[in-house]
This record gives sequence, structure tokens and C-alpha cells, in this order.
Amino acid sequence: MSFAPHALPARYDVVIVGGGIAGLTAATVLGRARRRVAVVDAGRPRNAPADHVHGFPSRDGIPPRELLRLCRSDLEQYDVDLVDAEVTGLSEDRTVELGDGRVLQGRHVVVASGLRDVLPDIAGAAERWGRDLLQCPYCHGWEVADLPLAVLGTGPDSVQQACLVRTFSPEVTLIRREGLELTDEDSRALAAMGITVVEGTAVELQVQDDTLAAVVLADRRTVPCRAVFCEPGAEVDPVLSGVSGCSRDADGCLETDEAGRTGAERIWAVGNVADPSSQVVAAAGDAYRLAVALNAELLEEDVAAAVRTAEAEGPLLSAGEPAAANR
Repeated sequence: MSFAPHALPARYDVVIVGGGIAGLTAATVLGRARRRVAVVDAGRPRNAPADHVHGFPSRDGIPPRELLRLCRSDLEQYDVDLVDAEVTGLSEDRTVELGDGRVLQGRHVVVASGLRDVLPDIAGAAERWGRDLLQCPYCHGWEVADLPLAVLGTGPDSVQQACLVRTFSPEVTLIRREGLELTDEDSRALAAMGITVVEGTAVELQVQDDTLAAVVLADRRTVPCRAVFCEPGAEVDPVLSGVSGCSRDADGCLETDEAGRTGAERIWAVGNVADPSSQVVAAAGDAYRLAVALNAELLEEDVAAAVRTAEAEGPLLSAGEPAAANR
């Protein structure tokens, strides 16, 4: 449930930074384990520009914000606070600072803040992103099947992306920017798949009647298409840069072990912040596993604390040893 700012306690078992599918799934599992949880979210999900979420069982085609609304409503029965705020600071002692001045303390922190896509420098890219400027054929290929499609050749994975897009349409053009080298193997694969290769730099998306019509190149040539796929860059929330021990991989994402632990003590990461290619259903599964592993660590801490408290009060009985009243 949501609480007014003055009602928020400062300390939680777990503070989750990010209220997307990964953060909300982890909160559900931990809430059901009767843990005290806060989910802090700024309301800017990565998939907000998209009209639909696909591949999620029983929810295929649901609008992203509706899926999040349903997930948030599931949490109303558990001891989970939904905090609508911007995280402005995160420190190694698991102190989470909010933009409105509040400070939350977690025994553990889960970073599920996702990524921010960095779009290509093309006029109209921001307006068409998630509509007909697309990234994932698995997410959007069905909706644009059999239409003329283009792929922006921005890196070594672009050939593979073009071949995947070709499985959705017989008319695919790879726009090869200057500096993108194709191996002989690449060229053979593209030719065998019937993919046209056009050299040039995309500078504009040409739109007619609110529909993508073509990609305009720097020399003003056009590549007619109804949708264009690309691999955008990505940025992790800069607030994480202040946490020592949270190392980054080649994609700039947080490195974790299989359970989701980062190199910083009691700080975990899940979802796109740790795996840029993770789809919604995969992020939910990863978050479930993380929450189970995290709760196991909380339990170990609780048992150790109980033992210390009991020992301070007097000697403890060994397992199976009868209590004094029963001797």
C-alpha cells in the first residue's frame, strides 16, 4: 500500500530501488515472506513508450503501465510501502536518499532501476521510439510483419539483428553507416537472406500521416520502410556510481553473481540494470530467484541475532536436551 511521507518508517528489511516488473516481483516474494519492504520508484519505466508488453503469459498485449498497476495492486495485502520518489543517493551502508529529503535505511538494498535508452542521433527518434523505431523483434516483430523494414547498422550485432528481422518480412534493408565493417561471412549471410545493404548515415525519420514512411540519409537519399530497428545505447542510473564494490560489465551494467549479489555487501541488482537484454518475463523470474536468496540471508541474520540475544541471557540448551522443568 502507499503511505503518506510522514508515515514512512526509516528502516526496512529491504529497500528496492525501482518499481518495474523486476522490483515489484521481488517485493511480492519478500512481502509474502513477511518482510518489511519499501519500493521506491520515479515513474519512468524503460518500456513506457511502448503500447504493449508481449511474451508475458496471460498478459500478452497488455499496456506496460497497466501491467505495473496490476502488480502494485497485488502488494496491497503485504507489508510493502510504495514510495513515489526519485532516488538521489545510495551509499555502501544501504542508506537510500530521496529527492524530497527523506532517507530510508535497508538491511539489504535491491537495485532494480533498469536502464535509460540512449537513442541514435536522428531527427524524430524520440517521437517514434517504441512506435515504429524499435529495438526488439521479439517484442514488436509480429506487429510489423510483412511490411518494408529497415535496420540501422550501428555495431557488430546489427547483421544478426537484420537476419532476425528478415524472418518477419521479405523486404529488409540494412543501413550500413560509415565505419561499420562487414566480414565476408556477414556479406554472404545478408545476400543469402535477401537483405539489401545500403551505405549511408541515417539523419532523419520521415513521417506521413503519423506513420513512418522512410529513413532519410545524410545525402538526402531515402530508404522506404514502415518500421526501423536499431540497438540503442544504454545508461545505468548515475546514482549508482557512488557505491564502491558495484563493478560494471562491458555494457555498463552492474555485475552480479547468479543470485543477484553485487560486489557491495548486501546490495543486490536485478532486471535491465544487470542484464540489458532481459525481457519482462525473464526479469520477473530473475527477481523471484533473487528474492528467495535474499530472504535466506535475512533468515541467517535473524537466527544469528536470536542466538546472540539468547546467549546473553544465559546458557543455551543443545538440540534435544530437555529443559530444566522436564528433567
